[in-house]
Amino acid sequence: MKKDFLTVTDFTADEVMDTLQLAIELKEKTKRGEHQNFLKGGVGALIFHKQSLRTRCSFEVGFQQLGGSSVYITNQEIELGKRETIHDVAKVMSRYFSVICIRTYSHKDVEELAYHAEVPVVNMLTDLLHPCQLMADMQTILEKRGHLKDLKVTYLGDGNNMTNSWLRTAQRIPMHLSIGTSPDTLPDADILQETRNSGISKVSVHHNAVEAVKDADVIYTDVWASMGAKDQIDTKIGQLQPFQVNMDVVNAAKKDVLVMHCLPAERGREITADVMDLPNTVVFDEAENRLHAQKAVLVKLLQG
Repeated sequence: MKKDFLTVTDFTADEVMDTLQLAIELKEKTKRGEHQNFLKGGVGALIFHKQSLRTRCSFEVGFQQLGGSSVYITNQEIELGKRETIHDVAKVMSRYFSVICIRTYSHKDVEELAYHAEVPVVNMLTDLLHPCQLMADMQTILEKRGHLKDLKVTYLGDGNNMTNSWLRTAQRIPMHLSIGTSPDTLPDADILQETRNSGISKVSVHHNAVEAVKDADVIYTDVWASMGAKDQIDTKIGQLQPFQVNMDVVNAAKKDVLVMHCLPAERGREITADVMDLPNTVVFDEAENRLHAQKAVLVKLLQG
């Protein structure tokens, strides 16, 4: 039976950890110039309805390093549900590709695509969730801290697809997830309740940044207005300025706190330039690990 990766919770806790360990192994081998042909002859569809730097580059390089290849497809070729039905797109692409990867707006469209596809579907990003980024983030923390269990992760900023993805991850990896945001920018209410109901992690929501980061092992942030919502930036600034990641906030956390950002960053807005350039800010390690974490996800989906 084929398996998809639309959210971190599509994998069990053991599968998440196995995939992260594989990502670290693949990274070590890549550094030595060793590339295994796990996907030899396999071709991936890369559907992009949103612009990308890290996602496109990391997936295209990843397919090549795994011995496969990929085809870049834009909205001009595939307007899901417009030019033809999602059902028909899924059926046609399943005849050509080993895996379908998609970066788009509507999460429901991706779920429908996966439902009808006969090959694995990977969510490269939707407005609701960004699971590939979370796998890279977990790999980065594991490399830096040696473990993941029971760390305090503080997310500061907009209740967006990254916040939702951290909540889903907290349904698999025990942690204290502390969310610092305004009352008007909360994450998805259903996902928040799901996470609390799972009983795996402690989840707290704060409307004060310093309170949210107390004793934090990790501070995480993202842009305040995501792609497709840049017209909301003035409103977001008014709501989220108190949650900027600056030196006062960093100094309120643990001394060895890791500072993380999924990028692209708007220096001086959600995170200050001095914090971006701290030795314990690991944003470029995260970006590098997109390559290796996604390779591991592909191997798990296609090789088991």
